[in-house]
Amino acid sequence: MVFKDRADAGRQLAEALLPYERENCLIFALPRGGVEVAIEVARRLRKPMDVLVVRKIGAPGHEELAAGAVGPEDVLILNRDVLVMLGLQPNALQSRIDQARTELNRRLRQYRGNRPFPGLNGKTAIIVDDGLATGATARAALKALKALGPAKIVLAVPVGTRPLLSQLRYEVDDLVCLEKPDSFDAVSAWYERFPQCTDAQVTQWLKESEQLNRQNKWQEAQTQNSPSSQSPKPMHWENLPL
Repeated sequence: MVFKDRADAGRQLAEALLPYERENCLIFALPRGGVEVAIEVARRLRKPMDVLVVRKIGAPGHEELAAGAVGPEDVLILNRDVLVMLGLQPNALQSRIDQARTELNRRLRQYRGNRPFPGLNGKTAIIVDDGLATGATARAALKALKALGPAKIVLAVPVGTRPLLSQLRYEVDDLVCLEKPDSFDAVSAWYERFPQCTDAQVTQWLKESEQLNRQNKWQEAQTQNSPSSQSPKPMHWENLPL
């Protein structure tokens, strides 16, 4: 299966996540590309969406290959397989780690501003990205999210390599993936259209998710206040017909 674009992948992924429609869930998108996938999931499941900002550390000479990733609260994940393959020592990445943290903080300000992180006590957190290649960003996201104490963590992606999925399966409560090839060179190979996403697009998708959340809350309130959903009034014996 090759997805038309991220929106198409999101709609297909949402169908696979329908069992979570009745759970108390929050969708977390990994910017940038994961946001376009996640908003389709949030729309279909009628769940609120937020962003979990992590930043890939590109390998020297192979910028698209993740040698690691950084996340909030000083989270750092290094991909030892990539380091061994390229013959790199961890200290050789220090400048790239610093650059990644700078970009991470910029994106946090851009996407979240002063907005507090949502409470996750008793909730299911569903992390959504556009694909898994090395798993470094996913692991950074999982580590950051676990510190917030959700009741359950679900990782959901349109495509990921089978060996990597086998490893990550033990780090989450559930893993949902539509396509599981043994290997691939890049996530983009599984999409007909895979353009780079901009900060402006991410900001717009986040605004759309806020509108969807307000609409869903309004619909829930209307349902709860409808006559059919109200509990029947107690019937006293003096009101019974003779």
